[in-house]
Amino acid sequence: MKLALLAPIAAAMITAPTIADAQDRRVQGEEILRQMFGGQAQSGWQIGPILRGRSYSPGMPATAQPYGSGFVIDFPTRRDHHVHYVTKPVRSLAGARAITVRYRIDAARGARFVPQARPDQAATMSLYFQRGGDNWSGSSRYKYYRWYAPTAKMKTLRPGEYEMTIRMDDPDWIAVSGGTKAGTVPREFAAALANASRVGIVFGSSSLRGHGVYATAPARITVTDFNIR
Repeated sequence: MKLALLAPIAAAMITAPTIADAQDRRVQGEEILRQMFGGQAQSGWQIGPILRGRSYSPGMPATAQPYGSGFVIDFPTRRDHHVHYVTKPVRSLAGARAITVRYRIDAARGARFVPQARPDQAATMSLYFQRGGDNWSGSSRYKYYRWYAPTAKMKTLRPGEYEMTIRMDDPDWIAVSGGTKAGTVPREFAAALANASRVGIVFGSSSLRGHGVYATAPARITVTDFNIR
């Protein structure tokens, strides 16, 4: 293997790309990985969700560009394209104390972030985790399989550098089923933590988390650190 092939990958990991060249670098990186390993370049961060082979983040690639322990994605700028979930596998969250995320949002002047399902509301992002075996119905026993960070911990999408930390013992984690809080169903919440299979960030609005966001002009989020401790 020629060392020259490794240089572009190392450079991409050290320095986050600018808005103008992000797409070119992602394509170049994928091509280099295909040359090195064959097949499709892979990232631990999946953009989706992907259910029965269909992506529910239309117009987005299947994976995010890795960046340290986080990722880089460009927000789509078409109304019919939007990003919903960016997640990675996790074996279990039993014993985890908190999740800390550090990130930066860059955007062209005048860019707005729009929740595609609720354009009248502010666009938000929040942490989420999911128990393994979920059928995505949000009903019956599956109503306690997806959990979203407390409402007070949601972040409005706007340019700047930010950090958020959410404790795993916070009783205000919210289940996908009608806003049930973890403190009212401690057994179900503990089971979801113990059997967690995915964790990550969802984009949407305060009332419809994970229902997708697009931008009205070029914009990017760079998650510089995603730390489970």
